[in-house]
Amino acid sequence: MLNCGGALFVWGPVTDLDAAIRAYLKGTLGIDAPSAPWSGAPSLPYFLVDAFDLKALTMLGRPVLLAIDKRADRPGLATIRAQIDRIRERSGLPVLYATGTLASYERKRLIEQKVPFVVPGNQLYLPDLGVDLREYFRKPAAQPQGEISPAAQAMLIAVLLGKPWRGEWEPADVLGRLGYTAMTASRAAREVVAAGIATSEMVGKLRRLKAEGPARALWGHIKPLLRNPVKRRVWALPTSDLAVREFRLAGLSALAQQSILAEPTWPTYALSPSQWRLASQQGVKPVPEAEPGVIQLELWNYSPALVPGTALVDPLSLVLSLQSDADDRVQQALAELEEHLPW
Repeated sequence: MLNCGGALFVWGPVTDLDAAIRAYLKGTLGIDAPSAPWSGAPSLPYFLVDAFDLKALTMLGRPVLLAIDKRADRPGLATIRAQIDRIRERSGLPVLYATGTLASYERKRLIEQKVPFVVPGNQLYLPDLGVDLREYFRKPAAQPQGEISPAAQAMLIAVLLGKPWRGEWEPADVLGRLGYTAMTASRAAREVVAAGIATSEMVGKLRRLKAEGPARALWGHIKPLLRNPVKRRVWALPTSDLAVREFRLAGLSALAQQSILAEPTWPTYALSPSQWRLASQQGVKPVPEAEPGVIQLELWNYSPALVPGTALVDPLSLVLSLQSDADDRVQQALAELEEHLPW
């Protein structure tokens, strides 16, 4: 089982999900798993063909049938398990159930029932290939040393959320607008190329990066390399000089603004390193625990203002900041948030 964090991801068209799965397998396992429509699909009952997009897939030298759930209203897990069992019996192949989102309790139940599944960018469980897969995990694909730097992460997120998605950008331009130097932009570009995220070319004197595929697939590929933007969280009593309105809402406060979650008792704001230094100079001091009148401050390792024209932190950084939250309601709200991304 591979678990790349607790966040949930909701994908759009089935073709996007298929591409995201292949990008996810390539990014996390280092394997190419080209897929093609399964020729045996016409032999199945209509309700199964109507429910799943069935792909023939080769993983680690073994044939696998990928069953991408294409229903807007997914049935209960008992129904899904019965359908996957029936496809496996008719095909004689291991069947990998694929969907864009699963709550943590749903993943747990599928694992308990030994139903193979994949949620790109989140989790992979393949008991039918247990020995081969476990051996492969002991020899993971080489990844760049350490995590992607904060500047490189800020650049990638800003590019992913740009409208429209083009897949090409100039690092100096993107990071320059975020306040980074040309030298930092050059280092970030080298990191992204070394990680296999994008290719590089010179256009005159400017370096341009290019990433292939849709934005959702790129997000699934890079997420394992990204870090939680929050260095630490502190409780603080705001002073009269503290311009809270200049900070971006973050954490559960930001998520509540974009979902049915209730507002948290204490508002949460994200601060860049420079904003935290200024707040400290204005007399803001942490307090040991929550008490009446406090706010929660998240100290980020890059600017929380990657997307202009909003009072909230960007949605991808928000996902990264809350991906380890154990509350299923939070994870479901994150899934709903991603459903409305411009991809």
